[in-house]
Amino acid sequence: MTSDIHLSREVQAIQIPSGDSVTLPLGTRVIITQSLGGTYTVATDHGLARIAAKDADALGIDLAAEAKKQEESSSSNIPEDADELVMEVWQQLRNVYDPEIPVNIVDLGLVYDCHVENTDGKNKAFVKMTLTAPGCGMGPTIAADAQSRIMTLEDMDDAAVEIVWDPAWNQSMISEEGRMKLGMV
Repeated sequence: MTSDIHLSREVQAIQIPSGDSVTLPLGTRVIITQSLGGTYTVATDHGLARIAAKDADALGIDLAAEAKKQEESSSSNIPEDADELVMEVWQQLRNVYDPEIPVNIVDLGLVYDCHVENTDGKNKAFVKMTLTAPGCGMGPTIAADAQSRIMTLEDMDDAAVEIVWDPAWNQSMISEEGRMKLGMV
């Protein structure tokens, strides 16, 4: 994504790498450098900033169309026999990214198990996932992001995301879609 966009309205953003909140005025010229997990990293004349999904309209992005495109795309790492609610959980997990790798955790092969249990009319998702390296300090953040994404589902009452280390992750677990994004095909 390399074309110039002029913001159609003022937006709040997070300055990168400081993490400070900044206001980008109406008409600010930006270039989207990364669009992952519903956030947009943009280059401005004053450096990089991250714009939240709620402000995607200021970039001229139709979130409903983006969500539909995501739902229509698939991953070879999602079981074909998943029921509708479990499939919705998998799709939410495809919006979670390791911040150092531009591929979602499903296509990276980091999600080992995903199922939903219904007890007393309440749905709870259970996810077992790993990380690309045991020393990754972002593990709790990625797990919390996964849990919060799952909890956006209307029919979901609770979610538990557990980080496991067995089996150890390796590159062969990356989906074909992930390999294509990483230029490994």
